[in-house]
Amino acid sequence: MAGASVGAGNGVVLGKRARGNPNYSELGTGNAAAASAGSGGAAASGASTAAGSGAIGTPVLTGPTVQVQLTFAEKNSKRIVMALQSGLKSELSWALTSLNVLSFKEKDDGRKDALVKIPGLLDALLHVIDEWRDISYSSDSKKSARKRTLGLHRPTTGFGLEYEINTHHDPLYRMRYVRLSLSYARSLSFLFLFKFPSTMPERNPESVTDEKKNVDWWWDEEGLFNLDEIGRAERQQCAVAASNVLRNFSFIPENEIHMAQHRHCLETLVCCMQDHNTEDEELVTNAVETILNLATFVVLRIFTDPSKGRITEQAAVQAIVTMLESPIKPWHCSAAELLGRLVVNPENEPYLLPFATQIYKRLVDILNFPASDSQAAAIAALYNFAEVNMDCRLRLANERWAVGRLLRIVQTPHPLQEVVRKAALTLESLASEPENRSILLAYEHTFAELALTDARTSDMFARILWELSSRTGSKSSARGVWGS
Repeated sequence: MAGASVGAGNGVVLGKRARGNPNYSELGTGNAAAASAGSGGAAASGASTAAGSGAIGTPVLTGPTVQVQLTFAEKNSKRIVMALQSGLKSELSWALTSLNVLSFKEKDDGRKDALVKIPGLLDALLHVIDEWRDISYSSDSKKSARKRTLGLHRPTTGFGLEYEINTHHDPLYRMRYVRLSLSYARSLSFLFLFKFPSTMPERNPESVTDEKKNVDWWWDEEGLFNLDEIGRAERQQCAVAASNVLRNFSFIPENEIHMAQHRHCLETLVCCMQDHNTEDEELVTNAVETILNLATFVVLRIFTDPSKGRITEQAAVQAIVTMLESPIKPWHCSAAELLGRLVVNPENEPYLLPFATQIYKRLVDILNFPASDSQAAAIAALYNFAEVNMDCRLRLANERWAVGRLLRIVQTPHPLQEVVRKAALTLESLASEPENRSILLAYEHTFAELALTDARTSDMFARILWELSSRTGSKSSARGVWGS
């Protein structure tokens, strides 16, 4: 019987399936400490599972590895949820490492994931992210009015150096010193009053003021359960790991509908995007990609009721547009594709179209980027927006450089044929509106050249030429030479 334990005492890592044995998932790490058990509590004690009879195949990956039975999640589902809810460092490390290994799937992996129907798992993961966001502000920033509940009714958490008093400037040191001083002063006062009962010491008003000032430090310092910088970094790492698990879950088809209809989940992801300037970059990236995977089932109307949350439909769309305008490539690529998927749902159109001008301008700017994947995301979004209604086609055609850059995508060799096809179809959608004829006639010579020379898009540009020359515009009397 061979056993394997899951844990990461120094952090949470992402693993791959073991190729040697199909009944196991394998976790490869670059740190030997990651292969050791990361939990010292009850949850970690149950991390070891029997591998069954027979020897385990030799792993292909080099370095320390952890092999996990695929039935691990079914046997330890409650323990994983309780470990996430505990808030203890060792328990969180064990649970998050286990979930990262189990939620990771190879491209051709068709196994049925056991993580789909674990009660309370989604809420527990969101709780880990929420706890980090509650303390993510800087220790020297302006104090907010929010209630500090971290560590409430908890004896210890294990994060940071919260129990080690290494300097006399530490608040706990001063608290202990004040406690001892007060005890000593009470003893002296009791003895003094017992010996001289008729003598009462007079209090100087100035000393009372100084005494009050000395007590004020209690309100200026961080609370007992607020973490030091090391503790903050560890909490942040746990939040990033939890967001990575959510991202992995969003790739599982059975989870898409449930996650897309979970308002707290969507609000947490939107809040991470709103705080992109101060939040961890990987956390924001996971948030954007998670919503992107759920976009097919996301209905922005879920944010309509303000009594259930502080995020509105406009705030959610504005957060996505902010990601679109970001110079960071993964953010604006994912945001462009996300907007293109959201607008396909007619229920989302009333919330997206007020931002259409801002969206079109940025998407056209992205078309000028040298990266092919950025261009592909922008083309996909423009293609879907052009199919919405006449107003979208008119606005897009009147956007500066839009037609010229779409043509350049078609003329320039692109690694993805689908991108070239969608660019040509977008131009065809624009040509279907008679009001756009005056704008597109300026490129009639280029359309004709592509219709005769480019076998990939010749039929599309032939239809564009027919649209431009077969209809009579109300405001323009110009006619093309390719009319029927």
